[in-house]
Amino acid sequence: MDSKFSVAIHTLVMVSEYTSTINSEDIANSVKTNSSYIRKIVALLKKANIIKTYQGKSGIILNIPKNELTLLDIYIAVQPENKKLLDVHKEANQNCPVGKHIENVLIPAFDNIEEQFYKYLKNKTLEDIINEILNKQPSI
Repeated sequence: MDSKFSVAIHTLVMVSEYTSTINSEDIANSVKTNSSYIRKIVALLKKANIIKTYQGKSGIILNIPKNELTLLDIYIAVQPENKKLLDVHKEANQNCPVGKHIENVLIPAFDNIEEQFYKYLKNKTLEDIINEILNKQPSI
């Protein structure tokens, strides 16, 4: 998994909690990346209707209340549709006792891990993340 998911969460926490107008450059400074990468993440979040942006005007706002926006919503917005969290290598040697069975053994385990991952993300909101940050740093 790449860092788009964590950058998207970082972005949304800032959008939700900063009282002043925030733009991609502000977010990029916090993430320590370039603003064009943030604009790509923002475009994915906008496409998923998680945020609204205003053309010709700096600013991004949440389109879904932070207590209703799940981490699963965010994950789905920034990850390719058919990308598996864990995948088994293909073309294992079928003449090898390990190669012959590894896929059939790992797929159910990986599917179970993925199911638990999605379940966790579905039960955690952006507000939960914000509250955890506020517990560590009383003001954002």
